[in-house]
Amino acid sequence: MRTGAAAGHDGYYHEAVCYRSDAELLAVAVPFLLDGVAAGEPTVVSLGEQNEALVRAALPADAPVTFLTGGDVYARPAAAIKAYRQLLAGYVAEGARQIRIIGEVPRVALGATWDWWARYESAINRVYDDYPLWSMCAYDTRITPAPVLGDIMRTHPRIATADGRSVPSGTYTDPAAYLTETRTVLPDPLQRTAPVIELTDPTPTQARRAVYGADRGQLPADDVEDLVVAVSETVTNALRYGRPPVRFRLWTGDDRIVVTVSDGGTGPKDPFAGLIPAGNGSPGGLGLWITYQSCGHVALHRDADTFTVRLTAGNPHFAV
Repeated sequence: MRTGAAAGHDGYYHEAVCYRSDAELLAVAVPFLLDGVAAGEPTVVSLGEQNEALVRAALPADAPVTFLTGGDVYARPAAAIKAYRQLLAGYVAEGARQIRIIGEVPRVALGATWDWWARYESAINRVYDDYPLWSMCAYDTRITPAPVLGDIMRTHPRIATADGRSVPSGTYTDPAAYLTETRTVLPDPLQRTAPVIELTDPTPTQARRAVYGADRGQLPADDVEDLVVAVSETVTNALRYGRPPVRFRLWTGDDRIVVTVSDGGTGPKDPFAGLIPAGNGSPGGLGLWITYQSCGHVALHRDADTFTVRLTAGNPHFAV
C-alpha cells in the first residue's frame, strides 16, 4: 500500500522541489524521508555534496536512509536511467510497495548541457512508470536560470511545496509531445570557427580515422575511444536511415573535441531514442543509445531541412 501524497497512485509519482533557501529544501526533504522510513519504504537521497550534508545533519543519526554519493548516478542521462532502473527493480524484487527518492542533477547541468537533462526529466515520466516510485527532483531557484525553470514545470507533473502540499504543474507536457519539440541547442563556441575536418558522405571508417587524426592528446585515451565509437554509430545511422548528403564536421579545443553529423532526414521517430535501448525495433535506436553512453554530451537538433547530432568528448560545459 502506498503512502503520503502518492497514496492510491499507480506507477511513477514525479514531483519537483523548487526551493529558495536551505530551510525550504529541508522543510520538504526531511518529512518526505522520515515518513518513508516510518512506513518501512526504501528511502534514498541522491544530492550534491552541499545538500547531502544539510539533509544528513537534519536527520536522526540512526535513520535508515540510503545516501547515493559520488555523483556517478547523474554522470549522463542514459546512465542515470540505467542505474535507477536497476535500483528500483531490486527494491521491487525485495517486496517494496513504494520507493522514495530525492535527488538533483549536478549544478553544472543547468548550463550548456541542460538540453539532454531536460529530455531526461521528461522521459522518466514514462521510463519509471513500471515502478511504485515517488521521487522529488530538487532545484535551487537562486541558481537555476529562468528557461530551465520553465522546462522543470513542463517535465514534472507536480510541485512539492514547503508547506507540505503537492500541487499540479499548470504547464506539464506529456513526454510524447515534449520530446518531439524542436529545442534550441546552444552552439559550442568552437563552432564559431571553421572546422578542422569536414567530410561529405564519409564511411564510418573515414569518420573514425578523422577523430583519431584530430586527437592532439588533450583528452584521455578512453574519451577519444568513446568518441570514435559514438561517431561510428552516428555516421552509420545517418547513412542508413537519413537522407543524403551526410555532412561530418569536427572542431578541437584545449579540453574537448566536438563533432556534428547532419543529414537531410528527420531523425529517429522514437521520442525516447538515446535515453533507453530501443525495444521496439526503432531504426538507429540502439546506436543512439550507445552514443549517449559514450559522450560527455549529445545534442539533437532538427530544422526544416536537416537533422543534426552533436557529440562532445571532454568538457562540454562551456560558458553560456
